[in-house]
Amino acid sequence: MAKIDGAEVARHNTKKSCWLVLDSRVYDVTSFQSEHPGGTVILLKNAGTDATTEFKKYHPLTYVKQLPPGSDLGPIDPNTLAKLNKPKETTSSPVNEVDAENKIPHVSLCVSCPDFEKVAKSVLPHKSYIYASTSANYGLSLKGNLEDWGRITFRPRVLRNVGDVDASRKIFGHNSPYPFYISPMGTLGTINSEAELDVVRSAVKKGVHMVVSTASTRSTTQIADCHRAELQRHKGSPTRLFFQYYMPVDRTKAIELMHIVKEAGYKGLWITVDTPVLGKRTADRVLQAEEALAVGMHEEPMSTWETGDDNAFAPAMGGRPSAGQLSPHTTWEDLSWIRKEWDGPIVLKGVQCAEDAKLALEYGVDGILLSNHGGRQLHTAPSSLMTLLEIRTYCPEVIGRLEIFMDGGLRDGADVLKALCLGATAVGVGRPYMYALAAYGGKGVEKVTDILAEELTTGMRLLGITSLDQLKPEMVNASRLLNEMWRPDSFSVRSKL
Repeated sequence: MAKIDGAEVARHNTKKSCWLVLDSRVYDVTSFQSEHPGGTVILLKNAGTDATTEFKKYHPLTYVKQLPPGSDLGPIDPNTLAKLNKPKETTSSPVNEVDAENKIPHVSLCVSCPDFEKVAKSVLPHKSYIYASTSANYGLSLKGNLEDWGRITFRPRVLRNVGDVDASRKIFGHNSPYPFYISPMGTLGTINSEAELDVVRSAVKKGVHMVVSTASTRSTTQIADCHRAELQRHKGSPTRLFFQYYMPVDRTKAIELMHIVKEAGYKGLWITVDTPVLGKRTADRVLQAEEALAVGMHEEPMSTWETGDDNAFAPAMGGRPSAGQLSPHTTWEDLSWIRKEWDGPIVLKGVQCAEDAKLALEYGVDGILLSNHGGRQLHTAPSSLMTLLEIRTYCPEVIGRLEIFMDGGLRDGADVLKALCLGATAVGVGRPYMYALAAYGGKGVEKVTDILAEELTTGMRLLGITSLDQLKPEMVNASRLLNEMWRPDSFSVRSKL
């Protein structure tokens, strides 16, 4: 096949004809613009250029296989690379290039989880910060997540011998020194190319478990390989990887991905069930509109009901489904064929009411993650704490028979104890780790773990316990949340369930 001249690629830099270079090959993505989950604008920004570096921030290079047939035009002539258009410069430096002197505080000055966000905002590209920090609609779900932790208070006991404490907890039989874990975070490659691997390295060093996102920039196998190598370096580390699974619409691809995950050694499949379609990520939409105007695109994208496409409006980062489109057609019955393909633990990620918690038990899954997707999906969705209180009230039989995980809004290690008092197994932490990674790399991830662990063990001593199995519901006062919890009007909720 003849090699393509860089000057020819550079000429195809419009919406009508959009070419770009990826890993030394030329791709015509003109027909793919309307299907690209990240939107048209990012393709046009990189039209006629070598987009490999930008592409790898968001996707493994294997994703080029998902382009329409005929997109691969052939290899670029390496002697003509200088004739390509130049990618537009980003306004923010990668974390690794930031001069720490006089620009960001020393990591030791971050003494609580909220300290990392301000630093991260100063070093992250604007788009990355918008993606990480914002939520659905005008932010009430995220606000509820943050505030509800403070609406439950402790009822400590005194005059107890709390000299030695044990904060260890098992997740599906796998030991961890902590009852918290690192939540899945997508597209960390926008921070730097090693970001996801840095999280793995730091997790193994500290012994904390980690759930890996389907939307990771690095491939599922690369992350697992890094984990195995780090376990060799840190003998005895209990860290295990679990996989957060966005199920592809195509069942063949769905099964193929499960087999890849299983072969790579992940210890559980955490199926995301709260994204049949994308929530309205308001700040992402504003950013997308600004980028569109910057390249002369004035037409407003059509809504879902106009196009019939559940991903018609997928903002550049906040709406990027991975490994296939999100499906509004997945049901409880799909769990039967999933179980045939996956014989390890299955967790449903995104349970938000007592009725679905009971159904999860009936359908034979192993765990549930109470979550509203970090406040990024449904407007005014319940916090995970509110859902946990519903479960305790209306289907308490779930507690003890399923492993119950929670995430959303946790910023203090002591608050983990509140969730455990009410029946949770462990709590996921996401944004604090992401901000710390952006600001300080792997050292930031380790620092967040240390902060949460110290707050946790201090909280245990001040609460009057020495091990997590001593936690009881009466050690917390949840009356403020209970007063606002959903109640049936005029029928028995138990019979309804």
